[in-house]
Amino acid sequence: MLPSVLLAINPDYPEPRKIAKAVAALEAGEIIAYPTDTVYGLGCDLQNKAAVEKLYQLKRMPKNQPLALICVDLSDIARYVIVDNTSYRLLKRLLPGPYTFILPATREVPKTISPKRTQVGIRVPDHAVPRAIAAALGRPLISTTAAEHGSDPLQWPEDIAAAFPHAQLVIDGGPGGVVPTTVIDLTSQPPIVVREGAGSVDSLLDE
Repeated sequence: MLPSVLLAINPDYPEPRKIAKAVAALEAGEIIAYPTDTVYGLGCDLQNKAAVEKLYQLKRMPKNQPLALICVDLSDIARYVIVDNTSYRLLKRLLPGPYTFILPATREVPKTISPKRTQVGIRVPDHAVPRAIAAALGRPLISTTAAEHGSDPLQWPEDIAAAFPHAQLVIDGGPGGVVPTTVIDLTSQPPIVVREGAGSVDSLLDE
């Protein structure tokens, strides 16, 4: 087993050839790690069932643990979730940002990550690297925290490479954060804060 490859990248202006390497790995069914606006993420190609299975195994994560999708922008989101006017106004105000929003899933969401296709978590991080990867891939990037299930997020790319040698590529954008996203369930009214994290919950009350 070859160790993960560390690939240093400009976190603000990611080099296209390095984004292309990440996309090639995803298209080959590999797992990659990447920086976000909160913690480092582990991800794979949304449409590769074997890669999704591998991601669950790598994290030692139960299959009922949901995975989120990283989208490029709000227009990208509408393909994968159903967004009413109230939810859209909230998304427009808070994204890009350190939030994961749970919304009703469309049929574009594979059963591998949402078996009943009822709902799915959506992210638009305020970070150029994962959004550039999703844009170049042409579909959302699967996202889960770069840590073993139940463990604290790993902050340093070198530690991620050591902990997840089966991940082919670790994109090094410098040290990551240690506080994950705030998770908000928009399938309920009023919205439910499932997990309070990096995103301010007070902003939900802003007009």
